[in-house]
Amino acid sequence: MTRLGFPWRAPDWPGQLPRPVRRTLGVDYDTTWARHDAVRLARIVALGALARPALCLLAQPSVTGLDRLEGLDPPIIFAANHESHLDTPLVLVSLPPRLRHRTIVAAGADYFFDRAWKAHLWAGAIGAIPVERRRVSRRSTELAAALLEDGWNLVVFPEGGRSPHGWGQEFRAGAAYLARRTGVPVVPVHLGGTGRIHGKWRPGLHPGRTTVTMGRPLWPAEGEDARRLGARIEAAVAALADEAATDWWSSRRRAAAGATPPLTGPEASSWRRAWALGPDPDQDRWQSRRSWPLKRPQRASR
Repeated sequence: MTRLGFPWRAPDWPGQLPRPVRRTLGVDYDTTWARHDAVRLARIVALGALARPALCLLAQPSVTGLDRLEGLDPPIIFAANHESHLDTPLVLVSLPPRLRHRTIVAAGADYFFDRAWKAHLWAGAIGAIPVERRRVSRRSTELAAALLEDGWNLVVFPEGGRSPHGWGQEFRAGAAYLARRTGVPVVPVHLGGTGRIHGKWRPGLHPGRTTVTMGRPLWPAEGEDARRLGARIEAAVAALADEAATDWWSSRRRAAAGATPPLTGPEASSWRRAWALGPDPDQDRWQSRRSWPLKRPQRASR
């Protein structure tokens, strides 16, 4: 029987040439399948029937600021601080259904997409897309921008990774760059207490209370570059942290005066920074915070 040649079968590869390595993981992982209708439906059911009840038992979330999202249509970038692996599902289940069901998550390609089973799991479970955390990746940026332009919301953690010590880290400009490029508003989000439950510096699960505070959307100003917009986003998240620790009026006064406590904590020795976080692991770190930089007043009603 005569053997059929090219193009009916793959051509022979010259033996003296090395074969190129075809990458299918990391930033090269194709997440298109995770946005098909059947997978989205399964994710909606899982978030509502499994993740939400579990988080209510483990984290007892108190969600405020949802009224600030009224009248805001997709696409939206949600930029949040990052203390725990609980942060992503907590943000997702806190969103109104009209936004939650069309939201994807920017996840570190080197951590969530380094193994096939992890890539399949997180792409399907939370709608994760791979992004490069340690350098600028054109592939990651193009994918995120294309999905935003297609009407998908995007959850981003501008710190680039979980806090190693409980205090925040300096925000990177990825979320701001995407907002500048696509014209999409950025909603700042503050998550409090998740690190106490399951943080990078506190492994295991320790049930406690958490807060989720949504801020008002921010749009890029005329002529504003990504660095300045990124600083505005970080300041807005810090103001939300102050609001969760005190009250809306006091936090707004401090923000107007440029006196909002930074997410990164006090510039002091490591023991002083640890002391400032508060000793009670079952309390939200902003609620149990000691007297730096001020004592917590009684919460005022609005």
